[in-house]
Amino acid sequence: MNRGGNWAKTDSESPVTIPMILPYVAAMDKPDLTILLAAPRGFCAGVDRAIQIVERALERFGAPVYVRHEIVHNRYVVDSLKSKGAIFVEELCEIPANHADRPVVFSAHGVARSVHDEAKHKNMFAIDATCPLVTKVHNEAQRHHREGKHVILVGHAGHPEVFGTMGQLPDGAVALVETVADVEKLIVANPDKLAYATQTTLSVDDTAQVIEALKKKFPAITGPGREDICYATTNRQEAVKAIAEKIEALLVIGAPNSSNSNRLVEVALNYGCPKATLIQRASEIDWGWIGNAKTIGLTAGASAPDVLIDEVVQAFKDRFNATVEIVIIREENVTFRLPRALEVA
Repeated sequence: MNRGGNWAKTDSESPVTIPMILPYVAAMDKPDLTILLAAPRGFCAGVDRAIQIVERALERFGAPVYVRHEIVHNRYVVDSLKSKGAIFVEELCEIPANHADRPVVFSAHGVARSVHDEAKHKNMFAIDATCPLVTKVHNEAQRHHREGKHVILVGHAGHPEVFGTMGQLPDGAVALVETVADVEKLIVANPDKLAYATQTTLSVDDTAQVIEALKKKFPAITGPGREDICYATTNRQEAVKAIAEKIEALLVIGAPNSSNSNRLVEVALNYGCPKATLIQRASEIDWGWIGNAKTIGLTAGASAPDVLIDEVVQAFKDRFNATVEIVIIREENVTFRLPRALEVA
């Protein structure tokens, strides 16, 4: 089940605008406002799978279920799972010894091999909720290393996905670059034995520039058969590009530590939207910032559930005579299987 929003279907790759019928607004003194609601938006298949893993573990094994790091970067989701019996920790050592037999779920961002090794050493019941598209990057990095290549990872320092990917290989086997300037300063031992991989939630345009710089500086470098930036990140950025020049402001629903959500803000500004900002809940909307806008855009990062999108739309309906138009660039029908330990018998 994909919980990331249901939108009208289209076979066209061109943006399609479909009005959403909203209840009649009787108050004539409310200013008119058009909201362009980007699609795709919200939950992706990897996020949906990760949340289902925690929920299914709670149903099957009871509380508590431990989760290493936020399962996905969204406070509403994390708090909801806490209310059902999930306990979030940053490291496995925080789990009490007498709870070592309780399930511990690894987040959708992926973890280093040392975390898997620690769980095995402690005989923990570990369930891996790493997004399969992140696992693909891990496998590529390991393959490049087996082939004797030094791996260049394009990603954001400090992001848990980067920690997980770099942690698949021995220390020193991966070099991290974030920008073209980083590439220009990069020094490697053997330019003929290089491969690159990327974080899955980066800006498509910025990453293309970094990869171009890598190929220019290191002509022998090899990359993935298919790009590492995931379909959901790409689609949400393309949806924002489709509306950026048509709106006066864009609201992105997402967490401050969500890479893909922050990239949506940047994309909007780079593609002609005068201003864009990130909010977590409707309560964070700065109505002065909205001002006298007549047309705004709304989207959500891949970790934001529908309920938060609905909440923001309702907040606008409370203050404006709002018409919502869904702008569709393509539909998503991707799903991922749950781990075998949690599949329905």
